[in-house]
Amino acid sequence: MNIMTEATQWMDVEFKNLDLGDARLDKRARKIVEQFMTNLSASIPQGCGGWSETMATYRFLENEAVEWRNIMAPHWEQTQIRMTKHPVVLCIQDSTELNYNGQQITGLGPLSYESQRGMYLHPTYAVTPERLPLGVVDAWMWAREQRDADGVRPGMKESIRWPEGYARVAEMAAEMPGTRLVYVADREADMIELMKCAHDAGTPADWLVRAKTNRALPDGGKLWSTTTAGEPLGEITFMMGPRGTQKGRKVRQQLWAKEVDLPAGRATTVKATCIIAREIDTPVGSEAVEWRLLTNRSATTLDEVVELVEWYCARWEIEIYFHVLKNGCKVETMQLGHIEKIERALALFMVVAWRIAFLMRLGRTCPDLDARNFFDPDEIRGAYLLTKQPKPDSPTLNEMVRMVARVGGFLGRKSDGEPGVKTIWQGLQEVRIAALTLQALRDEGT
Repeated sequence: MNIMTEATQWMDVEFKNLDLGDARLDKRARKIVEQFMTNLSASIPQGCGGWSETMATYRFLENEAVEWRNIMAPHWEQTQIRMTKHPVVLCIQDSTELNYNGQQITGLGPLSYESQRGMYLHPTYAVTPERLPLGVVDAWMWAREQRDADGVRPGMKESIRWPEGYARVAEMAAEMPGTRLVYVADREADMIELMKCAHDAGTPADWLVRAKTNRALPDGGKLWSTTTAGEPLGEITFMMGPRGTQKGRKVRQQLWAKEVDLPAGRATTVKATCIIAREIDTPVGSEAVEWRLLTNRSATTLDEVVELVEWYCARWEIEIYFHVLKNGCKVETMQLGHIEKIERALALFMVVAWRIAFLMRLGRTCPDLDARNFFDPDEIRGAYLLTKQPKPDSPTLNEMVRMVARVGGFLGRKSDGEPGVKTIWQGLQEVRIAALTLQALRDEGT
Protein backbone atom coordinates (compact mmCIF):
# COMPACT_ATOMS: atom_id res chain seq x y z
CA MET A 1 0.00 0.00 0.00
CA ASN A 2 1.23 3.51 -0.77
CA ILE A 3 1.46 4.85 2.80
CA MET A 4 1.20 8.63 3.02
CA THR A 5 3.58 9.48 5.84
CA GLU A 6 3.87 12.68 7.81
CA ALA A 7 7.22 13.29 6.14
CA THR A 8 5.56 13.17 2.72
CA GLN A 9 2.16 14.76 3.25
CA TRP A 10 -0.70 13.07 1.44
CA MET A 11 -1.25 16.08 -0.82
CA ASP A 12 2.39 15.98 -1.89
CA VAL A 13 1.94 12.32 -2.84
CA GLU A 14 -1.44 12.78 -4.50
CA PHE A 15 -0.39 15.79 -6.58
CA LYS A 16 3.20 14.68 -7.07
CA ASN A 17 3.11 14.94 -10.86
CA LEU A 18 0.66 17.83 -11.14
CA ASP A 19 1.50 19.87 -14.23
CA LEU A 20 -0.87 22.69 -15.16
CA GLY A 21 1.71 24.40 -17.33
CA ASP A 22 2.81 26.89 -14.66
CA ALA A 23 4.43 26.14 -11.30
CA ARG A 24 2.37 28.92 -9.73
CA LEU A 25 -0.84 27.22 -10.81
CA ASP A 26 0.41 23.91 -9.41
CA LYS A 27 1.16 25.58 -6.07
CA ARG A 28 -2.22 27.30 -6.00
CA ALA A 29 -4.07 24.02 -6.69
CA ARG A 30 -2.38 22.39 -3.70
CA LYS A 31 -3.17 25.42 -1.56
CA ILE A 32 -6.85 25.27 -2.51
CA VAL A 33 -7.03 21.57 -1.63
CA GLU A 34 -5.52 22.36 1.78
CA GLN A 35 -8.12 25.10 2.29
CA PHE A 36 -10.96 22.83 1.20
CA MET A 37 -9.75 20.10 3.58
CA THR A 38 -9.53 22.54 6.49
CA ASN A 39 -12.90 24.18 5.91
CA LEU A 40 -14.77 21.43 4.14
CA SER A 41 -18.35 22.70 4.37
CA ALA A 42 -17.55 26.40 4.20
CA SER A 43 -18.12 28.65 1.21
CA ILE A 44 -15.03 29.58 -0.79
CA PRO A 45 -14.68 33.03 0.89
CA GLN A 46 -15.11 31.46 4.34
CA GLY A 47 -12.70 28.64 3.54
CA CYS A 48 -10.01 30.93 2.19
CA GLY A 49 -10.09 33.14 5.29
CA GLY A 50 -9.10 36.37 3.61
CA TRP A 51 -9.64 38.61 0.60
CA SER A 52 -6.34 37.90 -1.16
CA GLU A 53 -6.66 34.11 -0.79
CA THR A 54 -10.29 34.25 -1.92
CA MET A 55 -9.44 36.21 -5.05
CA ALA A 56 -6.50 33.92 -5.82
CA THR A 57 -8.84 30.91 -5.60
CA TYR A 58 -11.42 32.52 -7.88
CA ARG A 59 -8.70 33.45 -10.40
CA PHE A 60 -7.54 29.82 -10.46
CA LEU A 61 -11.08 28.51 -11.02
CA GLU A 62 -11.69 31.10 -13.75
CA ASN A 63 -8.46 30.32 -15.61
CA GLU A 64 -9.45 28.89 -19.00
CA ALA A 65 -5.97 27.40 -19.43
CA VAL A 66 -6.62 25.03 -16.51
CA GLU A 67 -8.30 21.81 -17.68
CA TRP A 68 -10.12 19.85 -14.97
CA ARG A 69 -8.76 16.56 -16.29
CA ASN A 70 -5.21 17.85 -15.82
CA ILE A 71 -6.07 18.69 -12.21
CA MET A 72 -7.20 15.10 -11.60
CA ALA A 73 -4.50 13.39 -13.68
CA PRO A 74 -1.98 12.93 -10.84
CA HIS A 75 -4.70 11.49 -8.56
CA TRP A 76 -5.71 9.05 -11.32
CA GLU A 77 -2.05 8.05 -11.60
CA GLN A 78 -1.63 7.52 -7.84
CA THR A 79 -4.89 5.56 -7.71
CA GLN A 80 -3.62 3.17 -10.36
CA ILE A 81 -0.40 2.70 -8.39
CA ARG A 82 -2.46 1.77 -5.33
CA MET A 83 -4.53 -0.62 -7.44
CA THR A 84 -1.46 -2.63 -8.46
CA LYS A 85 -0.92 -3.58 -4.80
CA HIS A 86 -4.12 -5.67 -4.75
CA PRO A 87 -5.02 -8.93 -6.57
CA VAL A 88 -8.60 -7.77 -7.24
CA VAL A 89 -9.96 -4.23 -7.56
CA LEU A 90 -13.61 -3.29 -8.08
CA CYS A 91 -14.07 -0.38 -10.50
CA ILE A 92 -17.47 1.04 -9.55
CA GLN A 93 -19.31 3.37 -11.90
CA ASP A 94 -22.38 5.46 -11.24
CA SER A 95 -23.89 8.84 -12.08
CA THR A 96 -25.14 11.53 -9.73
CA GLU A 97 -27.04 14.75 -10.30
CA LEU A 98 -25.63 18.03 -9.04
CA ASN A 99 -28.52 20.43 -8.54
CA TYR A 100 -27.79 24.15 -8.92
CA ASN A 101 -31.40 25.18 -9.34
CA GLY A 102 -31.98 28.88 -8.69
CA GLN A 103 -28.33 29.84 -9.12
CA GLN A 104 -27.14 32.10 -11.91
CA ILE A 105 -24.71 29.68 -13.52
CA THR A 106 -24.28 29.47 -17.28
CA GLY A 107 -23.72 26.21 -19.12
CA LEU A 108 -26.05 24.08 -16.98
CA GLY A 109 -28.88 21.91 -18.29
CA PRO A 110 -32.01 20.09 -17.16
CA LEU A 111 -31.87 17.23 -14.66
CA SER A 112 -34.38 14.43 -14.06
CA TYR A 113 -37.04 17.11 -14.06
CA GLU A 114 -36.77 19.46 -17.01
CA SER A 115 -37.38 22.47 -14.78
CA GLN A 116 -34.34 21.75 -12.61
CA ARG A 117 -30.93 23.09 -13.57
CA GLY A 118 -27.64 21.37 -12.94
CA MET A 119 -25.09 18.92 -14.29
CA TYR A 120 -24.06 15.27 -14.04
CA LEU A 121 -20.99 13.60 -12.63
CA HIS A 122 -20.04 10.00 -13.54
CA PRO A 123 -16.83 8.76 -11.89
CA THR A 124 -15.13 5.37 -11.82
CA TYR A 125 -14.34 4.68 -8.16
CA ALA A 126 -11.76 2.01 -7.38
CA VAL A 127 -12.20 0.01 -4.15
CA THR A 128 -10.86 -3.29 -2.87
CA PRO A 129 -13.24 -6.22 -2.20
CA GLU A 130 -12.80 -5.26 1.47
CA ARG A 131 -14.25 -1.84 0.50
CA LEU A 132 -11.12 0.25 0.97
CA PRO A 133 -11.39 3.22 -1.46
CA LEU A 134 -8.28 3.55 -3.60
CA GLY A 135 -9.41 6.62 -5.52
CA VAL A 136 -11.01 7.85 -8.73
CA VAL A 137 -9.57 6.62 -12.02
CA ASP A 138 -11.88 8.25 -14.56
CA ALA A 139 -14.79 10.69 -14.68
CA TRP A 140 -17.33 12.27 -16.96
CA MET A 141 -18.94 15.65 -16.35
CA TRP A 142 -21.67 17.05 -18.56
CA ALA A 143 -24.85 19.11 -18.76
CA ARG A 144 -27.85 17.97 -20.75
CA GLU A 145 -29.27 20.01 -23.57
CA GLN A 146 -32.91 21.08 -23.54
CA ARG A 147 -35.35 18.89 -25.45
CA ASP A 148 -36.38 20.27 -28.83
CA ALA A 149 -39.93 20.84 -30.04
CA ASP A 150 -40.27 17.13 -30.93
CA GLY A 151 -39.24 16.06 -27.44
CA VAL A 152 -35.82 14.86 -28.63
CA ARG A 153 -32.77 15.80 -26.60
CA PRO A 154 -29.83 16.79 -28.85
CA GLY A 155 -26.23 16.19 -27.87
CA MET A 156 -24.39 13.05 -26.90
CA LYS A 157 -26.15 9.77 -26.17
CA GLU A 158 -25.70 9.52 -22.42
CA SER A 159 -25.93 5.73 -22.28
CA ILE A 160 -22.61 5.48 -24.11
CA ARG A 161 -20.82 6.32 -20.86
CA TRP A 162 -21.36 2.75 -19.61
CA PRO A 163 -19.60 0.80 -22.43
CA GLU A 164 -16.99 3.56 -22.73
CA GLY A 165 -16.46 3.32 -18.99
CA TYR A 166 -15.84 -0.40 -19.36
CA ALA A 167 -13.42 0.27 -22.22
CA ARG A 168 -11.41 2.59 -19.97
CA VAL A 169 -11.26 -0.08 -17.25
CA ALA A 170 -10.15 -2.59 -19.89
CA GLU A 171 -7.32 -0.26 -20.92
CA MET A 172 -6.13 -0.06 -17.33
CA ALA A 173 -6.32 -3.84 -17.01
CA ALA A 174 -3.69 -4.18 -19.73
CA GLU A 175 -1.38 -1.92 -17.70
CA MET A 176 -1.64 -3.97 -14.48
CA PRO A 177 -1.50 -7.69 -15.36
CA GLY A 178 -1.09 -8.68 -11.72
CA THR A 179 -4.44 -7.16 -10.73
CA ARG A 180 -7.84 -8.41 -11.89
CA LEU A 181 -10.18 -5.48 -12.48
CA VAL A 182 -13.94 -5.92 -12.09
CA TYR A 183 -16.30 -3.34 -13.58
CA VAL A 184 -19.29 -2.97 -11.20
CA ALA A 185 -22.43 -0.95 -11.93
CA ASP A 186 -26.13 -0.69 -11.18
CA ARG A 187 -29.17 -1.27 -13.42
CA GLU A 188 -28.38 1.45 -15.97
CA ALA A 189 -25.37 -0.58 -17.10
CA ASP A 190 -27.53 -3.62 -17.99
CA MET A 191 -26.78 -3.12 -21.67
CA ILE A 192 -25.96 -5.77 -24.26
CA GLU A 193 -23.65 -3.20 -25.88
CA LEU A 194 -21.43 -3.24 -22.78
CA MET A 195 -21.36 -7.04 -22.70
CA LYS A 196 -20.51 -7.21 -26.41
CA CYS A 197 -17.80 -4.59 -25.92
CA ALA A 198 -16.20 -6.80 -23.26
CA HIS A 199 -16.63 -9.99 -25.30
CA ASP A 200 -15.18 -8.51 -28.48
CA ALA A 201 -12.15 -7.23 -26.55
CA GLY A 202 -11.52 -10.65 -24.99
CA THR A 203 -12.84 -9.54 -21.58
CA PRO A 204 -9.60 -8.04 -20.25
CA ALA A 205 -11.62 -6.88 -17.22
CA ASP A 206 -14.54 -8.70 -15.61
CA TRP A 207 -17.96 -7.08 -15.41
CA LEU A 208 -20.71 -7.37 -12.82
CA VAL A 209 -23.93 -5.40 -13.21
CA ARG A 210 -27.34 -5.42 -11.61
CA ALA A 211 -29.89 -6.68 -14.13
CA LYS A 212 -33.05 -4.73 -14.89
CA THR A 213 -34.46 -6.66 -17.86
CA ASN A 214 -36.09 -10.09 -17.70
CA ARG A 215 -34.81 -11.02 -21.14
CA ALA A 216 -36.31 -13.65 -23.41
CA LEU A 217 -33.69 -16.35 -23.97
CA PRO A 218 -32.99 -18.15 -27.27
CA ASP A 219 -34.71 -21.33 -26.04
CA GLY A 220 -37.93 -19.41 -25.36
CA GLY A 221 -37.57 -19.17 -21.59
CA LYS A 222 -37.27 -16.01 -19.51
CA LEU A 223 -34.13 -15.04 -17.63
CA TRP A 224 -35.51 -14.91 -14.07
CA SER A 225 -37.50 -18.14 -14.17
CA THR A 226 -34.71 -20.03 -15.96
CA THR A 227 -32.19 -19.01 -13.32
CA THR A 228 -34.39 -20.04 -10.38
CA ALA A 229 -35.75 -23.25 -11.96
CA GLY A 230 -33.58 -25.57 -9.90
CA GLU A 231 -32.77 -25.83 -6.22
CA PRO A 232 -30.90 -22.87 -4.67
CA LEU A 233 -27.17 -23.27 -4.14
CA GLY A 234 -27.52 -22.12 -0.54
CA GLU A 235 -28.31 -19.12 1.63
CA ILE A 236 -26.74 -15.99 3.05
CA THR A 237 -27.79 -13.93 6.06
CA PHE A 238 -26.78 -10.34 6.75
CA MET A 239 -27.89 -7.24 8.61
CA MET A 240 -29.45 -4.55 6.43
CA GLY A 241 -29.31 -0.97 7.64
CA PRO A 242 -32.37 1.26 7.92
CA ARG A 243 -34.04 2.39 4.69
CA GLY A 244 -36.27 5.45 4.82
CA THR A 245 -38.97 4.71 7.39
CA GLN A 246 -37.99 1.02 7.69
CA LYS A 247 -35.75 -0.05 10.53
CA GLY A 248 -32.64 -2.12 10.01
CA ARG A 249 -33.22 -5.87 10.10
CA LYS A 250 -31.71 -9.27 9.42
CA VAL A 251 -32.13 -10.45 5.83
CA ARG A 252 -32.02 -14.09 4.74
CA GLN A 253 -31.62 -14.78 1.02
CA GLN A 254 -31.53 -17.91 -1.13
CA LEU A 255 -29.03 -17.91 -4.00
CA TRP A 256 -29.28 -19.26 -7.54
CA ALA A 257 -26.80 -19.06 -10.43
CA LYS A 258 -27.21 -20.10 -14.07
CA GLU A 259 -25.03 -19.71 -17.14
CA VAL A 260 -27.15 -18.39 -20.01
CA ASP A 261 -26.84 -17.14 -23.58
CA LEU A 262 -28.15 -13.58 -23.85
CA PRO A 263 -29.50 -12.44 -27.24
CA ALA A 264 -27.12 -9.92 -28.79
CA GLY A 265 -28.81 -9.26 -32.14
CA ARG A 266 -28.61 -10.92 -35.58
CA ALA A 267 -28.60 -14.47 -34.28
CA THR A 268 -25.65 -13.80 -31.96
CA THR A 269 -25.46 -14.29 -28.23
CA VAL A 270 -23.23 -13.36 -25.30
CA LYS A 271 -22.55 -15.84 -22.52
CA ALA A 272 -23.22 -14.61 -19.00
CA THR A 273 -23.94 -15.92 -15.54
CA CYS A 274 -27.18 -14.77 -13.97
CA ILE A 275 -27.27 -14.67 -10.16
CA ILE A 276 -30.44 -14.18 -8.15
CA ALA A 277 -30.42 -13.50 -4.40
CA ARG A 278 -34.03 -13.66 -3.19
CA GLU A 279 -35.16 -12.91 0.35
CA ILE A 280 -37.24 -15.48 2.20
CA ASP A 281 -39.27 -15.07 5.40
CA THR A 282 -39.66 -11.32 4.77
CA PRO A 283 -41.29 -9.60 7.78
CA VAL A 284 -44.85 -8.37 7.30
CA GLY A 285 -44.86 -4.77 6.09
CA SER A 286 -41.33 -4.96 4.68
CA GLU A 287 -40.32 -5.13 1.03
CA ALA A 288 -38.46 -8.28 0.06
CA VAL A 289 -34.81 -7.72 -0.83
CA GLU A 290 -33.93 -9.28 -4.18
CA TRP A 291 -30.85 -8.76 -6.30
CA ARG A 292 -30.49 -9.98 -9.88
CA LEU A 293 -26.96 -9.80 -11.20
CA LEU A 294 -25.26 -10.51 -14.51
CA THR A 295 -21.55 -11.21 -14.92
CA ASN A 296 -19.07 -12.73 -17.33
CA ARG A 297 -17.54 -14.75 -14.49
CA SER A 298 -18.36 -18.39 -13.95
CA ALA A 299 -20.09 -19.13 -10.62
CA THR A 300 -21.01 -22.74 -9.98
CA THR A 301 -20.40 -23.04 -6.25
CA LEU A 302 -21.96 -21.28 -3.28
CA ASP A 303 -18.66 -19.63 -2.36
CA GLU A 304 -18.23 -18.22 -5.87
CA VAL A 305 -21.76 -16.83 -5.89
CA VAL A 306 -21.42 -15.33 -2.41
CA GLU A 307 -18.17 -13.63 -3.45
CA LEU A 308 -19.87 -11.99 -6.44
CA VAL A 309 -22.83 -10.86 -4.32
CA GLU A 310 -20.41 -9.32 -1.81
CA TRP A 311 -18.56 -7.57 -4.64
CA TYR A 312 -21.81 -6.09 -5.86
CA CYS A 313 -22.69 -4.93 -2.33
CA ALA A 314 -19.40 -3.00 -2.31
CA ARG A 315 -21.05 -0.74 -4.90
CA TRP A 316 -22.47 1.14 -1.90
CA GLU A 317 -19.04 2.75 -1.45
CA ILE A 318 -19.68 5.09 -4.37
CA GLU A 319 -22.90 6.21 -2.66
CA ILE A 320 -20.84 7.08 0.44
CA TYR A 321 -18.45 8.97 -1.84
CA PHE A 322 -21.31 10.99 -3.35
CA HIS A 323 -22.61 11.65 0.18
CA VAL A 324 -19.26 13.16 1.21
CA LEU A 325 -19.03 15.16 -2.00
CA LYS A 326 -22.54 16.64 -1.74
CA ASN A 327 -23.16 16.94 1.99
CA GLY A 328 -19.63 17.20 3.34
CA CYS A 329 -17.98 19.25 0.60
CA LYS A 330 -21.32 20.89 -0.26
CA VAL A 331 -20.41 21.12 -3.93
CA GLU A 332 -24.02 21.96 -4.86
CA THR A 333 -23.76 25.30 -3.02
CA MET A 334 -20.84 26.62 -5.08
CA GLN A 335 -21.74 29.89 -6.80
CA LEU A 336 -19.13 30.12 -9.52
CA GLY A 337 -21.03 31.58 -12.46
CA HIS A 338 -20.08 29.05 -15.15
CA ILE A 339 -20.03 25.27 -15.45
CA GLU A 340 -16.32 25.19 -16.36
CA LYS A 341 -15.44 26.86 -13.05
CA ILE A 342 -17.54 24.27 -11.23
CA GLU A 343 -15.73 21.47 -13.09
CA ARG A 344 -12.35 22.74 -11.88
CA ALA A 345 -13.59 23.01 -8.30
CA LEU A 346 -15.15 19.53 -8.52
CA ALA A 347 -11.85 18.07 -9.68
CA LEU A 348 -10.25 19.28 -6.44
CA PHE A 349 -13.18 18.34 -4.22
CA MET A 350 -13.28 14.82 -5.68
CA VAL A 351 -9.80 14.17 -4.32
CA VAL A 352 -10.75 15.63 -0.91
CA ALA A 353 -13.91 13.46 -0.75
CA TRP A 354 -11.90 10.33 -1.56
CA ARG A 355 -9.40 11.15 1.21
CA ILE A 356 -12.17 11.35 3.82
CA ALA A 357 -13.77 8.07 2.70
CA PHE A 358 -10.31 6.47 2.60
CA LEU A 359 -9.55 7.40 6.22
CA MET A 360 -12.93 6.10 7.39
CA ARG A 361 -12.48 2.69 5.77
CA LEU A 362 -8.78 2.30 6.58
CA GLY A 363 -9.50 3.07 10.22
CA ARG A 364 -11.82 0.07 10.20
CA THR A 365 -9.94 -2.40 8.02
CA CYS A 366 -6.40 -1.64 9.28
CA PRO A 367 -7.03 -0.26 12.77
CA ASP A 368 -3.55 -0.93 14.19
CA LEU A 369 -1.57 1.12 11.69
CA ASP A 370 0.43 3.99 13.16
CA ALA A 371 -1.64 7.19 13.02
CA ARG A 372 1.52 9.18 12.30
CA ASN A 373 1.58 7.61 8.84
CA PHE A 374 -1.64 9.46 7.97
CA PHE A 375 -1.88 12.51 10.22
CA ASP A 376 0.43 15.42 10.93
CA PRO A 377 1.74 15.52 14.55
CA ASP A 378 -0.14 18.78 15.12
CA GLU A 379 -3.34 17.16 13.88
CA ILE A 380 -2.88 14.32 16.34
CA ARG A 381 -2.12 16.70 19.19
CA GLY A 382 -5.05 18.92 18.22
CA ALA A 383 -7.52 16.02 18.18
CA TYR A 384 -6.55 14.92 21.67
CA LEU A 385 -6.59 18.48 22.99
CA LEU A 386 -10.07 19.10 21.58
CA THR A 387 -11.39 15.89 23.14
CA LYS A 388 -9.49 16.55 26.41
CA GLN A 389 -8.02 13.06 26.25
CA PRO A 390 -4.44 12.08 27.18
CA LYS A 391 -2.45 11.43 24.00
CA PRO A 392 -0.67 8.07 23.82
CA ASP A 393 2.91 7.99 22.57
CA SER A 394 1.94 6.09 19.41
CA PRO A 395 -1.80 6.30 18.71
CA THR A 396 -3.18 3.81 16.20
CA LEU A 397 -5.05 4.89 13.10
CA ASN A 398 -8.36 3.65 14.52
CA GLU A 399 -7.79 5.57 17.76
CA MET A 400 -7.05 8.75 15.84
CA VAL A 401 -10.00 8.38 13.48
CA ARG A 402 -12.28 7.88 16.49
CA MET A 403 -10.79 10.98 18.15
CA VAL A 404 -11.45 13.00 15.01
CA ALA A 405 -15.02 11.67 14.87
CA ARG A 406 -15.56 12.55 18.54
CA VAL A 407 -14.65 16.14 17.72
CA GLY A 408 -17.30 15.91 14.98
CA GLY A 409 -20.01 14.66 17.36
CA PHE A 410 -19.42 10.89 17.51
CA LEU A 411 -20.18 9.69 21.05
CA GLY A 412 -17.95 6.63 20.93
CA ARG A 413 -20.07 4.42 23.15
CA LYS A 414 -19.62 0.66 22.95
CA SER A 415 -22.96 0.33 21.20
CA ASP A 416 -22.14 3.00 18.61
CA GLY A 417 -19.82 0.85 16.48
CA GLU A 418 -17.39 2.66 14.19
CA PRO A 419 -17.89 6.32 13.17
CA GLY A 420 -19.33 7.22 9.78
CA VAL A 421 -18.06 9.74 7.27
CA LYS A 422 -20.22 12.64 8.52
CA THR A 423 -18.69 12.85 11.99
CA ILE A 424 -15.25 12.30 10.43
CA TRP A 425 -15.55 15.18 7.96
CA GLN A 426 -17.01 17.45 10.66
CA GLY A 427 -14.21 16.54 13.04
CA LEU A 428 -11.47 16.92 10.45
CA GLN A 429 -12.36 20.57 9.95
CA GLU A 430 -11.96 21.34 13.65
CA VAL A 431 -8.79 19.26 13.94
CA ARG A 432 -7.20 21.02 10.96
CA ILE A 433 -7.99 24.42 12.48
CA ALA A 434 -6.49 23.28 15.78
CA ALA A 435 -3.36 22.05 13.97
CA LEU A 436 -2.94 25.35 12.12
CA THR A 437 -3.36 27.21 15.41
CA LEU A 438 -0.65 25.10 17.06
CA GLN A 439 1.66 25.75 14.10
CA ALA A 440 1.01 29.51 14.26
CA LEU A 441 1.70 29.61 18.01
CA ARG A 442 4.92 27.69 17.51
CA ASP A 443 6.03 30.03 14.71
CA GLU A 444 5.49 32.99 17.03
CA GLY A 445 7.51 31.30 19.76
CA THR A 446 4.55 31.04 22.13
